Amino acid sequence: MPHAIRIHQTGGPEVLRWEEVAVGDPAPGEARVRHEAVGLNFIDTYHRSGLYPLPLPSGIGLEGAGVVEAVAAGVTNVKVGDRVAYAGGPVGAYSEVRCLPADRLLKMPDSLDFHTGAAMMLQGLTSAYLLRRTYRVQAGDAVLIHAAAGGVGLIACQWAKALGATVIGTVSSEAKAALATAHGCEHIIYYSREDVARRVREITGGEGVAVVYDGVGKDTFTGSLDSLRTRGTMVSFGNASGPVPPFDPLLLSQKGSIFITRPTLMHYTAKRDELEALGGELFGAVTSGQVRIEVNQRYALADAAQAHRDLEARKTTGSTILLP
Repeated sequence: MPHAIRIHQTGGPEVLRWEEVAVGDPAPGEARVRHEAVGLNFIDTYHRSGLYPLPLPSGIGLEGAGVVEAVAAGVTNVKVGDRVAYAGGPVGAYSEVRCLPADRLLKMPDSLDFHTGAAMMLQGLTSAYLLRRTYRVQAGDAVLIHAAAGGVGLIACQWAKALGATVIGTVSSEAKAALATAHGCEHIIYYSREDVARRVREITGGEGVAVVYDGVGKDTFTGSLDSLRTRGTMVSFGNASGPVPPFDPLLLSQKGSIFITRPTLMHYTAKRDELEALGGELFGAVTSGQVRIEVNQRYALADAAQAHRDLEARKTTGSTILLP
C-alpha cells in the first residue's frame, strides 16, 4: 500500500505520522496522481499546529507534481500519462499517491521538471496573485517584500523587478541578503537590527512604498503600515511570526488612507478560468527566464517532521521539496 503523512492531533512536528493509506479509484470529477515531488510551505505548519484547523485525522500538504495514473469518467482536462502540478488544496499532498479534483490540476510545460513543478506552484501562484491581482505592480512602483529570501520572496522579488518596480526586501542575515540581491532585490533591510519604516522612507525619498507584501505577520505589521505611501496597499498574506493582533480601522486613515487586505490563494483561483490564467502567467514567467525557481532543500517525504523543524527555525531559503 502507498504511504502518506497524516496527523491525528495538532501540535509540533512530532505529530506528523508516516502511515499506509488506501487509495482507490478516482471518484467522479477526480484524477489519481502519483507524486514525483511534493512542496513544503509555511501554511502546512499552520494546519499541523491547529492555527488553521482541519477535521482530524487528516492528510496535510497543498502542493505537488506528478503523473496522472487514472481519471474518472467524464474528466476531460487531463488524461492518463499527463505531467501535472497543483497547489491550493484540498489538503493531502504529503503522499505517494492521491486522488484529487481534476479541475485543480494544471498540465506542466515540457521544459519544467517535477522538482521545479512541485517547488513553484503554491509560492509561484501566490506571487502571481499578489503582484498581478491583489495589487497590480506597475513600472516605477516601489514595493516592500518581507522575508525576501524565502520561497515566495525570491519569486516575488524577481517578478517585481521584471515588471519594472524598485524592490526593497527585508532579511535576517548577510547570507539571505546576498540571496535576495541575486534575485532582484535592489535594497536590503535587516529587520532584526534596522528600523524598517525609517529605511523605507530613506530609500524612497520620504514617500513610502506603493505596496507591502507581508507574510510574516505580528512582528512586521506596524512597520509595514508605516512604510506605505498615502493610499498605499498593505497585503498581509501570512503569519510566520504569529497572527496580527486586532486593530482599530481608524488607524488606516491615520496612516494615510491606506488599504489593507488579507487575501488567500484559494479565493483567487476558485474558478477554473482564474486558475488557468494565473498558472499561465506563472509558467510564462518561469519558462521565459524572468523568474528562476530555487530548490534549495530536499527531504524524503517520510522525514517531513525534520523539514518542518528547519522551516520554522528559518533555516531554509528558497523552495523546499519532499520526495516520495
